[in-house]
Amino acid sequence: MPVDVILVVWFCVCTARTDMEREIHAAPHVSEKLIQLFRNKSEFTFLATVQQKPSTSGVILSIRELEHSYFELESSGLRDEIRYHYIHSGKPRTEALPYRMADGRWHKIALSVSASHLLLHVDCNRIYERVIDPPDTNLPPGINLWLGQRNQKHGLFKGIIQDGKIIFMPNGYITQCPNLNRTCPTCSDFLSLVQGIMDLQELLAKMTAKLNYAETRLSQLENCHCEKTCQVSGLLYRDQDSWVDGDHCRNCTCKSGAVECRRMSCPPLNCSPDSLPVHIAGQCCKVCRPKCIYGGKVLAEGQRILTKSCRECRGGVLVKITEMCPPLNCSEKDHILPENQCCRVCRGHNFCAEGPKCGENSECKNWNTKATCECKSGYISVQGDSAYCEDIDECAAKMHYCHANTVCVNLPGLYRCDCVPGYIRVDDFSCTEHDECGSGQHNCDENAICTNTVQGHSCTCKPGYVGNGTICRAFCEEGCRYGGTCVAPNKCVCPSGFTGSHCEKDIDECSEGIIECHNHSRCVNLPGWYHCECRSGFHDDGTYSLSGESCIDIDECALRTHTCWNDSACINLAGGFDCLCPSGPSCSGDCPHEGGLKRNGQVWTLKEDRCSVCSCKDGKIFCRRTACDCQNPSADLFCCPECDTRVTSQCLDQNGHKLYRSGDNWTHSCQQCRCLEGEVDCWPLTCPNLSCEYTAILEGECCPRCVSDPCLADNIAYDIRKTCLDSYGVSRLSGSVWTMAGSPCTTCKCKNGRVCCSVDLECLQNN
Repeated sequence: MPVDVILVVWFCVCTARTDMEREIHAAPHVSEKLIQLFRNKSEFTFLATVQQKPSTSGVILSIRELEHSYFELESSGLRDEIRYHYIHSGKPRTEALPYRMADGRWHKIALSVSASHLLLHVDCNRIYERVIDPPDTNLPPGINLWLGQRNQKHGLFKGIIQDGKIIFMPNGYITQCPNLNRTCPTCSDFLSLVQGIMDLQELLAKMTAKLNYAETRLSQLENCHCEKTCQVSGLLYRDQDSWVDGDHCRNCTCKSGAVECRRMSCPPLNCSPDSLPVHIAGQCCKVCRPKCIYGGKVLAEGQRILTKSCRECRGGVLVKITEMCPPLNCSEKDHILPENQCCRVCRGHNFCAEGPKCGENSECKNWNTKATCECKSGYISVQGDSAYCEDIDECAAKMHYCHANTVCVNLPGLYRCDCVPGYIRVDDFSCTEHDECGSGQHNCDENAICTNTVQGHSCTCKPGYVGNGTICRAFCEEGCRYGGTCVAPNKCVCPSGFTGSHCEKDIDECSEGIIECHNHSRCVNLPGWYHCECRSGFHDDGTYSLSGESCIDIDECALRTHTCWNDSACINLAGGFDCLCPSGPSCSGDCPHEGGLKRNGQVWTLKEDRCSVCSCKDGKIFCRRTACDCQNPSADLFCCPECDTRVTSQCLDQNGHKLYRSGDNWTHSCQQCRCLEGEVDCWPLTCPNLSCEYTAILEGECCPRCVSDPCLADNIAYDIRKTCLDSYGVSRLSGSVWTMAGSPCTTCKCKNGRVCCSVDLECLQNN
């Protein structure tokens, strides 16, 4: 298979002092390129050649975003293991692979991931092969590619790293070890073929549905067509017929069963130079009438002017008329002469009290020197001065807001939307067929408010709840930590093992004496949980009881795991064994050890653990940790960190807030951490074995619990036989993810043969 993309990074990290910070990471454009390369990739391999200082721990490569390690390869010389940190479904995961690489020698390392298949090669030898949870490869913006460290202060690698590569292809380890070749297709090869078939099935189902819908629409269009007519004042008009409504000066047309009327447009008047267009009662359009001219001012028919006397324009002649003007009770500066009048009035005069004569559908409005008529709301002018107004038929003119299931009824100056028989009112403009809210025929959440609508009903979450109305969840402003559930506004119900108003406190079941483990085991507290761990010399019988009753004695004598010499008898004890040496000169009391012989009374230090001292006594080997005497200046500070008072041996925690002394231990992000000579080493907490089919790690917890619902489980069996049928009728492989048909905010996943769907509340709120 050809290599799609290869990202090659050459770098060297030299041994550095532990009290120094360093910052070796890729440039932003390289990180951006890395995001693109990882996107939707299920197969990748990290290769490097390393030489690590003995008994040290450090990160070889880390792809991180804040506190999240999306890909991190770490080598621990304190625990002799290689760790692969990654993210699965938004949660951190760690695979610990026991192997001693911090030995000062050169090693070739290749870590390959193919979906849920993990391969580790060291020096071209296959060391480990595991099935893991598939890692998330859609990296978020802002990630950093760190080389030889986790960040500026933590995980500093001591030694040399070179020839680092990230290869996006199946079996990338072959690049480092060409003599190795694969014989079987990878998970990705097989899954891509299966997914291709499923995609074709999905496309076929969608195209079939669209074709059926198109055929149904075509058959409906071929049905008979009924002509729509209009009936006005007892007369029947066909579609597109037009007529003149002389009473209201309108031209009307029948369009698809509805009457549309427009105000009659009058032709332009070509009056002679000695005449003007004026309105005449009973006519829709203006007519020409002789005009009058006085002192350069033009007057139309009926208008007045004050000269030495009062005159009115009649038939083109100014006729003198007699008009008695009433006395005014205002100062002369407030006297005004109204338009077309002969008598002066006081400023602020009520012209409407004297006229003009407005029709019943218009109203008079005062101005500074005159009064005019304006049509009331819902009416339109018939004549230009708005003295005569007619009702606007909003129903016929389609100027209404009546929705479906209603009938528009025109009223003087307004209209009304009446419900079709059998429907009930929703508001002034809408009706619905059923009272779905009142009858309980709705899908609103119990914490939502139901409102009838034209289409049926709508749901709105009550205050203190969020969602789309169909699903409303209580909202807690500060959130519920460690997997707590917000059951009411700002009210959390905590999972077992946590307490506090926001479930922020872990209950230490061990120190508070809440539980009591069997005497063959000891209590180990975990965040949100605990378990009883078998003591040294005991092991679990396979039933894994929570109280430790399943811890039984290891019979070292029967299993031949004892260290008794051949001339002594092994006696099994509860939690251990003893060597019984027969009396007489034949019993030397010597001890066999690693293919050799240790003399009776001999003391030595273990090669693989310089902090352990062993002794041979009467054929039995006893080992213990080296006793620490801090008054002795030659004390081994590696084995006796409590004697190390150097400032350079202190460690800063992962958050950069707390300083630990050499030898201190603490828990961080489900890992047990230890400070040793200025170096922090962390390893996953030990979790008890579970004998159940489905397990899940609750939010805020570190160890899995048994669950009965496959949809709640974190573990997925990628079995071709456990498939699911989606809404399109397409068979989905276990682990497949898709969007529900007709619901873009609902995501479904096939988990262990069952369809599990969830709604994205943020998506619902934005849509």
